[in-house]
Amino acid sequence: MPFPRLASIVLSIALASLIAAAGCAPGGSAGEALRRGTRITLTGSSTVAPLMSEIGKRFERRHPGVRVDVQTGGSSRGVADVRDGLAEIGMISRDLAADEADLHAFVIARDGVCVILHAENPVASLTNEQVAGIYTGRIDDWSDVGGPDAPVTVVNKAEGRSTLEVFTAYFAIDPREIRADIVIGDNEQGIKTIAGNRHAIGYVSIGAAEYGREHGVPIKLLPIDGVEASVRRVADGTFPLSRRLHLVTASPPRGLVQELIDFAQSLEVHDVVEELSFVPTP
Repeated sequence: MPFPRLASIVLSIALASLIAAAGCAPGGSAGEALRRGTRITLTGSSTVAPLMSEIGKRFERRHPGVRVDVQTGGSSRGVADVRDGLAEIGMISRDLAADEADLHAFVIARDGVCVILHAENPVASLTNEQVAGIYTGRIDDWSDVGGPDAPVTVVNKAEGRSTLEVFTAYFAIDPREIRADIVIGDNEQGIKTIAGNRHAIGYVSIGAAEYGREHGVPIKLLPIDGVEASVRRVADGTFPLSRRLHLVTASPPRGLVQELIDFAQSLEVHDVVEELSFVPTP
């Protein structure tokens, strides 16, 4: 695996999700799990999940007997699960929508979204109009944007993923008009897909992409509006397509849930945030 630490984290989360699904008793609820004092369940964004998995491990060491169970599924799942009482905390990699004002949101880090290509693709940049043209099928060959004479493989995020929402909003793309060849879920899957296809284009978390590239994955991050796609540019506020990563709850948090959220926002985990190529909040 080209970037073993992040891949290991993602695999651990996936296994935890399967175990949790197999072990849920009918009629069980998030509230009942907390009353037993053994588990805090988080579901949602695949961008936030590796970060909260590592933060959760530190929290467990502080609270013997408490388990922090992190599951993915997209930001929409995180919102739905906290509303339905299936999770104490939802993870979303965007701001709350207008119809989510009933939820309580807590910022834990910042990230950006970038377009990625295979490292051997000679295209060094794309205009916003070219990106929109590629994703809506008006541009279907790399030769149309200065690349090789080869058809473009369009990789898109699945519905319910906040990365899809922020990408389409920024590039003014109607999601219904996207002509995708491949639909992927989490960032890891997107990065592996691009790394395995020299003619593919996709978009993922900058943190995940930069982490992968630094660990030998053959991808390149394209600039947006002339600004390099990097954690450094997200941190200094110059990268135009950035977002805040949140934890959300259905009601004001209390007890262990409040402690976990406070811990995730504290200086004590800034090293974890930076190690996974995100930007700590002040």
